[in-house]
Amino acid sequence: MPEFTSFIALGDSFTEGMNDELPDGSFLGWADRLAVMLAEGNPDFTYANTAVRGRTLQAIIDQQLPLALEVRPDLVTVCAGGNDMLVPGVDVDDVGARFDDMIRQLTKAGIDVLIFTGPDTREVSVVNRIRHRVAIYNAHLHATASRYGTRVVDLWAMDVLRDPRAFSDDRLHFSPEAHRRIALRTAEVLGIETNADWREPWPEFERPDWLTMRRSDIEWTKAHLLPWIGRLLRRSSAGDGLRPKRPTLERFAPHGNGNGNHVNGHGGHAAENGAGAMAATRE
Repeated sequence: MPEFTSFIALGDSFTEGMNDELPDGSFLGWADRLAVMLAEGNPDFTYANTAVRGRTLQAIIDQQLPLALEVRPDLVTVCAGGNDMLVPGVDVDDVGARFDDMIRQLTKAGIDVLIFTGPDTREVSVVNRIRHRVAIYNAHLHATASRYGTRVVDLWAMDVLRDPRAFSDDRLHFSPEAHRRIALRTAEVLGIETNADWREPWPEFERPDWLTMRRSDIEWTKAHLLPWIGRLLRRSSAGDGLRPKRPTLERFAPHGNGNGNHVNGHGGHAAENGAGAMAATRE
């Protein structure tokens, strides 16, 4: 198992952890879940998560990349460009070229890099209309990974994420269970042993009928799509004014929940499935 003593996660709402919500209203997410696994038995482990919801690729390059290049951690994960794909008329090739240059800079600095492709939104009503853009962008990401020898977590290839329960009500952000599975898959790509399988089938459930789905589309449009269009027209973002939850590289260690178990919503342990409560200790 490779030992990473420092980890920085760059990105947008996906890496911030939306919508893997904790009781206090903050978000856990796949990156924090992965950090728990990396920190197990690694007392000197440090972690930063600079991701902020709504950030475009260029914002991530301008605001988050400099920290990673300055401190040069053992591991940097990058998921960026998803918000760009939502913008009508986006030049996917240009976004792919700028992403490529960001990875070039990170690998040139000697950093071990892991990137994420976009998921397949075929089963996500309305949002599936940008599926073709995501597919083209993913082709760029795979080319970048091949060019610089980076690891890839291919979300498109994760069949379990095609289940509608993988997405939260807003149809853009993953559910807590999806974040758990993505953390497990990321650990697998990094060569970290886990005691749970991200491929485990979802429980059976009765899919809604056509009329129920159309009513859901209307409700989703009012609650999520129209507010997003309003922000787009105002050139604002859901993340305006927000700071990253872990803006600097600091000591990090998982801890229990007072009952001898790690908190994960599924009754398991952090080392088993990548979930857990966290504690940060400062030097």
